[in-house]
Amino acid sequence: MKKRSFDLRIGSMRATGVPAILLGAAAVVLAVGAARALMAAGEALPETLREAKGLAQTLRDSRTAHLNP
Repeated sequence: MKKRSFDLRIGSMRATGVPAILLGAAAVVLAVGAARALMAAGEALPETLREAKGLAQTLRDSRTAHLNP
């Protein structure tokens, strides 16, 4: 009988056997949680992204303002 093993490779990380199965299951659970969170906050998402973009722009501007005397 041929043995089967589970392999998981992500970038330089490699897992085999039970740890690979656990990491795969954790990834599925995280994906479901992210999808549920997006569904719950779906209406507020565009406004949140606009605010995040404005915050990033403000932080970038404040960083470069110190560099220019």
